[in-house]
Amino acid sequence: MVRTGSRHTYGTGPAAEALRLVKVTKTYGSGDGAVRALDGVTLGLERGTFTAVMGPSGSGKSTLLQCAAGLDRPDSGIVFVDGTEMTGSGEAELTRFRRSRVGFVFQQYNLLDTLTVAQNTVLPLRLAGRRVDRKRAREALTAVGLGDRLGHLPSQLSGGQRQRVAIARALVTEPRLVFADEPTGALDTRSAREVLELLRESVVVHGRTVVMVTHDPVAAAYADSVLFLADGRLVGRLPAPTADAVAERLAHLGDDVPTGV
Repeated sequence: MVRTGSRHTYGTGPAAEALRLVKVTKTYGSGDGAVRALDGVTLGLERGTFTAVMGPSGSGKSTLLQCAAGLDRPDSGIVFVDGTEMTGSGEAELTRFRRSRVGFVFQQYNLLDTLTVAQNTVLPLRLAGRRVDRKRAREALTAVGLGDRLGHLPSQLSGGQRQRVAIARALVTEPRLVFADEPTGALDTRSAREVLELLRESVVVHGRTVVMVTHDPVAAAYADSVLFLADGRLVGRLPAPTADAVAERLAHLGDDVPTGV
């Protein structure tokens, strides 16, 4: 690890990790009602990989994603994204960093009802104060199969189409790292498969890194590996997952020994 200015960088060059968490903890509440959502989590993910994060309800999956993405601050520990430390940054600096390096896809799409598909897609560019490249937006929407829906409102789209707009919006800034929180949770089987294939394509074709929280073993099977959480701790990793292997591991999480990955 080297220091550059007031920030730290973890590794250099193309081999550096896309994401590294070092002893990250996060507690909500206080006293007898305190809940430790993350308990000293350490992990590293290589660039250009697709990782699924799974575990029982309350295991810390969404908290892990939020702290890794800079949407929430850990109580302690260090978070590196694309080789640069995010922890310890001021809010304005953190916001600029997120808008330039990170994309987000959420279960409920988070589209603005009064904006068209094209306007929703370029919103991250406007918020970042960057030039709105309408050609890039059109290309992003065409890539997700919605090149003929630019003037539609979200209410005129199906759930699967809205989630594809959300993916185009996440990718329009050309982020290095994409976080997806239950992106198929509200979709039918066909739409879910299309969304997962798009996320997979962003890794294989464009070299992005995707981290996805999911409860679905079938969705997790699209990833290169699966991380398992229980009680805020990392308890296992499964490379080259299949749906059956993921389901089997989930059923026996208590048998695993907590470990950093």
